[in-house]
Amino acid sequence: MERKYNYEIMDLIQSRWSPRAFSEEKLSREEIMPLIEAARFAPSCFNEQPWRFIIAIDEENLEKMRNVLMPGNQVWANKAPVLLLIAAKKTFTYNNKENFWHMFDTGTAWGFLSLEAQRRGLITHAMGGFDMDQARLSFNIPEDYEIITIVAVGKYGNKENLDPKLQTREHPDGRMETEKLILK
Repeated sequence: MERKYNYEIMDLIQSRWSPRAFSEEKLSREEIMPLIEAARFAPSCFNEQPWRFIIAIDEENLEKMRNVLMPGNQVWANKAPVLLLIAAKKTFTYNNKENFWHMFDTGTAWGFLSLEAQRRGLITHAMGGFDMDQARLSFNIPEDYEIITIVAVGKYGNKENLDPKLQTREHPDGRMETEKLILK
């Protein structure tokens, strides 16, 4: 399904998608920190900013992060030079009560991060296929944090290096019609 735009929207949004063909070219922490900076400025309930990141960029932490991925994600994400684990604090800092908006706010931060990556010529692919319990143990993540996703970050590579089944999926996906998103 081809992407069609019914309304004029930002070029960054139009060009962003979730590729799997990553270049193995290394990235520096200095290249990743502006993405975290973009996330920092996302809006959040009571300005709580519940999102937290684990940046796996060195070989030891990359290996730990790769080991928590499901096999279907390992086959392509293992080439990504950076893996980010995104977690969210489930309670408010000021009163320790449950923050019902922690996932919503963290999703907004992820959106900001992905668009900043796109602006800088980097690609991102968020994954749900990973072992949350193993991730929590491997990175000593406190119980008060909900693990949301792991994101592969890097430069676009050669899709010919992907498994043939994945090569056929290496394009922007279509989207539902805008009107189907409206409940009433």
